[in-house]
Amino acid sequence: MIEAFRHDDIIDKFGGRFKLCALIQRRWLQLLQGARPMVETKGLTDLEVVVKEIVEGKIEMEFPEDEPADEERV
Repeated sequence: MIEAFRHDDIIDKFGGRFKLCALIQRRWLQLLQGARPMVETKGLTDLEVVVKEIVEGKIEMEFPEDEPADEERV
């Protein structure tokens, strides 16, 4: 399952290894806190579930909106 991350396509899709790692950690924590998996989990560990969700395109990286520039704050 983790072999999917050996291809740069998935790494590039999320903006690099660091951002992909952050996404994995965030989703893994959600699963540990009781979130429902979005893929079949039969016989998979939580980490494998996260990887499968990413490979199947079930989760994406959410970027916070930029704060307005000083001129725009009134």
